[in-house]
Amino acid sequence: MIDLLNMQKQFISSHLSEGDTAVDFTMGNGYDTVFLSRSVGKEGRVTAFDIQPSALLSASKNLRSCGCPENWRLVCASHERAPEFVRDKIKAGMFNLGYLPGSGNKSVTTSRVTTLAAVKNAIEMLDEDAVLTTAVYPGHPEGRAEGELLTNFLASLSRFRYSVSEIRMANSPDSPFFFAIETPKKK
Repeated sequence: MIDLLNMQKQFISSHLSEGDTAVDFTMGNGYDTVFLSRSVGKEGRVTAFDIQPSALLSASKNLRSCGCPENWRLVCASHERAPEFVRDKIKAGMFNLGYLPGSGNKSVTTSRVTTLAAVKNAIEMLDEDAVLTTAVYPGHPEGRAEGELLTNFLASLSRFRYSVSEIRMANSPDSPFFFAIETPKKK
C-alpha cells in the first residue's frame, strides 16, 4: 500500500540538500519540520508556520526531543504570510492540510481561501530544481473544497515552468492525496 507521507518525503529528498532553505507551511506537531530540519542540516534553514500557539509548543518540543540542529524558526502566523518571513528562494516546501493531529479540535482547519493564497505564494518562492508538496484530506467538507480548488488551480499552471503531479488512490475518493509541484533545473 502507498504511504502518502513517505512518498512526499521521497519527492522532497530528490530536491533538498544540506545547506538549503525549506518551509513547512502547516507545522502542526512538527513532524515535517523535523524531517526538513534534518534534511538541510546545520547550515540549512527551515521556517514553519501555524496559527495555533499549541502547535508551536508541540513542534518545538518535538524538534528538541529529536535532536534537530538549531536551524529552524517557528512562526505563529497563517501560511499565506510566508513571504513576509522567508525572503530567500526555497528548495522545498510542504503543506499537510486539515487540522492539528491529536488536538481533538477538528473545527480549526486550513481554509481554501488562505490555502490557495499560500500555495500561490509558495510556488513563487520556489528556486530552480525545487519542489512543493501539498497533502489534501478530502474526508471533511473543507478538505474536499480545498482539493477541488487546488486541482483546478494547479491544472492551469504552465507545463513549461512546472511539473505538477497528483498522487491519489483512484478506488478510494475520500483517501488523502497529494500534489508535487516541481521546478526544472536551469540550463
